[in-house]
Amino acid sequence: MHCKPVAFLFVSVVIWVYAIRGGESRPPFACDPSNGLTKNLPFCRVSLPVGVRVGDLIGRLTLHEKVGLLVNNAAPVRRLGILGYEWWSEALHGVSNVGPGTKFGGAFPGATQFPQVITTAASFNDSLWQRIGQVVSDEGRAMYNGGMAGLTFWSPNVNIFRDPRWGRGQETPGEDPMLAARYGASYVRGLQGNVGNQLKVAACCKHYTAYDLDNWNGVDRFHFNARVSKQDLQDTYDVPFKACVTEGKVASVMCSYNQVNGVPTCADPNLLKNTIRGEWHLNGYIVSDCDSVGVLYETQHFTRTPEDAVAATIKAGLDLDCGPYLAVFTEGAVRQGKLTEADVNTALANTLTVQMRLGMFDGIRQPYGNLGPRDVCTPAHRQLALEAARQGMVLLLNRGRAPPLSTRFHHTVAVIGPNSDATVTMIGNYAGVACGYTTPVQGIARYVRTTHQAGCTGVACNSNQLFGAAETAARQADATVLVMGLDQSIEAEARDRSNILLPGHQQELISRVARASRGPTILVLMSGGPIDVGFAKADPKITAIIWAGYPGQEGGTAIADLPMTWYPQSYLAKVPMTNMDMRANPARGYPGRTYRFYKGPVIFPFGHGLSYTTFAHTLAHGPSSVAVSLANNHSFKNSTILNDNLRVIHVNCEGLSVGVHVDVKNTGTMDGPHTLLAYSSPPGAANSDSNKQLIGFEKVHVVAGAQQRVRIHVDVCKHLSVVDKFGIRRIPMGDHSIHVGDLKHSISVQISV
Repeated sequence: MHCKPVAFLFVSVVIWVYAIRGGESRPPFACDPSNGLTKNLPFCRVSLPVGVRVGDLIGRLTLHEKVGLLVNNAAPVRRLGILGYEWWSEALHGVSNVGPGTKFGGAFPGATQFPQVITTAASFNDSLWQRIGQVVSDEGRAMYNGGMAGLTFWSPNVNIFRDPRWGRGQETPGEDPMLAARYGASYVRGLQGNVGNQLKVAACCKHYTAYDLDNWNGVDRFHFNARVSKQDLQDTYDVPFKACVTEGKVASVMCSYNQVNGVPTCADPNLLKNTIRGEWHLNGYIVSDCDSVGVLYETQHFTRTPEDAVAATIKAGLDLDCGPYLAVFTEGAVRQGKLTEADVNTALANTLTVQMRLGMFDGIRQPYGNLGPRDVCTPAHRQLALEAARQGMVLLLNRGRAPPLSTRFHHTVAVIGPNSDATVTMIGNYAGVACGYTTPVQGIARYVRTTHQAGCTGVACNSNQLFGAAETAARQADATVLVMGLDQSIEAEARDRSNILLPGHQQELISRVARASRGPTILVLMSGGPIDVGFAKADPKITAIIWAGYPGQEGGTAIADLPMTWYPQSYLAKVPMTNMDMRANPARGYPGRTYRFYKGPVIFPFGHGLSYTTFAHTLAHGPSSVAVSLANNHSFKNSTILNDNLRVIHVNCEGLSVGVHVDVKNTGTMDGPHTLLAYSSPPGAANSDSNKQLIGFEKVHVVAGAQQRVRIHVDVCKHLSVVDKFGIRRIPMGDHSIHVGDLKHSISVQISV
């Protein structure tokens, strides 16, 4: 809701600056200085501490008014000048129109749509992720100023991409918890700005926790009870959420639909109150996934009445309901004695504090009030989207160094496939309206003459009737580019895959076109999840395979590294999606999940990515040993040691880090970027349930023949520790191996007595 602006209010410098930039000011959320009834109230005084302002406001609200503020479409409190507010906006990889809080049109016809998260994660580039967050929040603030968006964006999704069939895996940074943690913290910092206690926008890390199944084989996310060991919860599922809160300082965490070990996450005080707020010290609010409170009563039958559901969630630590339940049933829960008004005040204090930090109770003194339509879809933003696409694409196979194609030798290129002229497919899900699109065929046509054949009517590719024309085009061209893969009709929210093969007749089209092609054949795959393309990998007529992910509005033709393991179709028969175990169990024939625990055959491994040039790694210098000492209040007699393993909480971790320096030399003939991935393996790794774990990554650009030195930061407590079956993180004593490509370096960890 918007109140009608009063003319004399716009005589401020902020509004004047905004007006000349082509924007239209939105009225302030609250504390309008023209309202004589509220402008002098303590909650409107910017000079007071946020906690004092929040306490004052809560003290002025009736219970009915408080309850109206506990849901995503928060009700207005007109007597205090508070407008209604829609909390639900999305900004997964650009301002999105998925939530009701954002809309496009008028002065804001679109916003920059960056590559889908799984693609951007493949860049392994923290600074890129943060820069994207900064751009997205610029555009979000501009749209808020124009009355077209909120300031609370329920992004990013940092769930672990545990199973290749998950339809929402595309939204995540991949299967590695350390990578997901770094991505989440970086993107959150970019979105929020984190200038003191002030927020540019409020980010939200979701969906907490062990959420990675939507609708598979008769099991849906509303009924699913994820049975998770303490070990897997601590060293896999919770890792990115902890980083969001402790490192990214995220303003919100969203609890998920599913149950974890029999308890709905949104009603579990151990997960919410004890862990997120107690252990990790969240400075913000906890929100339910939409209708989760209703689901735990109506679908999961976890409580006897709706009032019990409301009481259970608020007492567990929930502050905001995306859905109606808290607005409808909280007053009844208080009247029935199942909840106190103090419980309601606690929840409300957490949401109001975030709104205060956003400046939503500062009247016309809005931070970032000068941002407007001219700050959306700028050339610089579109260039960053292109750069993100370039860094995110992965060269999986390059037989005979076919790409990059040369205009000197390849005058005509046949561009074939159901995704060859894709537009909205390129931006994946949870996207908005793009500023514009450059499709694959348009991009290639900028450099050479092209012939275009779709080959299939859509990615379902239910018929081979168009294959003849595609084969003819390939015979007559100097090179062929096949753009194949998936789209949201195959993988999406509430749509998990039953297999990881190409749909319909796509495999047949690829093989027939490759056989007919006169020149090199390059296969480009658009998808969020992995695809079994073992047939293409083995086909000598296919000279290169590039994974483009969902590359965003600008597309691109660059390379990077792979953020997930590409499994063969045969893997799926051994791993039901409902099995949450990460570690292998040979006795049951269970092969384990992700590169850390799965030891079977793969199509392409995690981290795989080729370059148009070659690189060599040599160790410059690194420590051969490191001494670990106990914290002052612990001794060797208090059970801190178990089989030469020290509990991390008993170790003096401050400053316990070392640097391993690696020289990266470009041994090829072309300049190029290189992603250096560093892994660690614990002592006795050959007999361990874990293969290795990613501990760091750096992206460097090295010119041909030159060399750059890269420092790998090794935090002993974080990077050289493992989690035991009881969920306790420990540091094994002995020789740990650091792996960088073919380079291995051993660091001996010993107790300092």
